[in-house]
Amino acid sequence: MKKIKKLLLLALVAAFAIGAAGCQKEEAPKEEPKAEAPAQTPAENKTELKKITVAATPVPHAEILEQVKEELASKGYELEIVVFSDYVQPNLVVEAGDIDANFFQHKPYLDDFNKENKTSIVPVAVVHYEPLGIYPGKSNDLANIPDGAAIAVPNDTTNEARALLLLEANGLIKVREGAGLSATKNDIVENPHNIEIVELEAAQVSRVVGETDFVVLNGNYALDAGFNVATDALAKEEQDSEAAQVYANILCVKAGNEEKEEIKALIEALKSDKFKQFIADTYEGAVIAMD
Repeated sequence: MKKIKKLLLLALVAAFAIGAAGCQKEEAPKEEPKAEAPAQTPAENKTELKKITVAATPVPHAEILEQVKEELASKGYELEIVVFSDYVQPNLVVEAGDIDANFFQHKPYLDDFNKENKTSIVPVAVVHYEPLGIYPGKSNDLANIPDGAAIAVPNDTTNEARALLLLEANGLIKVREGAGLSATKNDIVENPHNIEIVELEAAQVSRVVGETDFVVLNGNYALDAGFNVATDALAKEEQDSEAAQVYANILCVKAGNEEKEEIKALIEALKSDKFKQFIADTYEGAVIAMD
């Protein structure tokens, strides 16, 4: 009897074990992780921009060019500005084909440079005008200019003539009739105050403010020295004068490159209403955008 009970108990344990095993769920086979596609690099996501290089003097030309970078980028162009501190190298690098364009000069200077250096650089757009001004140095009153006063002027052909004509317009000297844009201090025919004309490379004129009675500065170098022609000049070329047309600053390229698409895009950006508003707001009359 005990033997029968023992067999029944073993049978019940076995049945329970089988039932418990039947209640367990089978685990689903694990899936192998899917390989992710490699992320694109920024260079792969971005359309490559075509580069435009422009040589410019620092103020205001390089500053102005900075304002059109974004608009050019939206048209597929990257603008690289190469800054020079003189009036010679920007033309030489364009003539050599090292840089696409330059922006720093007016046409009389360009004409004279081409003639003297046998270069073939041409203007493609009139951008802005910077009035030439007479600024105080050791003296600050043109109406009571001291006898023998020293006045520093740019020594390049066209800008020296421009400075002398401005001095003449203010009754300080008289220049030989017909000398025009070729005038030098040797063309002064009347000098009642015995003014000494100190000829210096244009970029150096502002550095002698404390050594001469007055200085005659190009607009860009005046700005670079912290002057504003509208508020600091004792006399200046007026906006409606012939000088405003003759001495307007121009964008230039080597002859034969005038019709390049990137140059056309640059011109369009420099003629935009947004650009003109920047000029008006930033320079307050020291730089005037041209139509």
